[in-house]
Amino acid sequence: MPKYLIQATYTAEGLKGVLQDGGTGRREAVERMVESVGGRVEQMYFAFGETDTYLIVDLPSNAASAAVGLTVSASGAVRTKTAVLLTPEEIDEAARLEVTYRAPGR
Repeated sequence: MPKYLIQATYTAEGLKGVLQDGGTGRREAVERMVESVGGRVEQMYFAFGETDTYLIVDLPSNAASAAVGLTVSASGAVRTKTAVLLTPEEIDEAARLEVTYRAPGR
């Protein structure tokens, strides 16, 4: 199952919800959301700084990842950034593929 890194930043309204629900309450809500699209939360951390929460999740597809991002962002309480995570073996596979490419200006 593809693995994703989701970085979430709460708006002021979102932070009020965190204060109300607590960290474990938010984790439970996130786990339910991810499970609803057939995924699993591997890790969830809160952090100081620009990004409030880091999640590593397994999701069945890019479409499931997009559905999560769209739903969360549409709430207005959270802004997210998602990165697809690749294993070393997937990079090995990518490195073996032959790609035809011409750099700009060459």
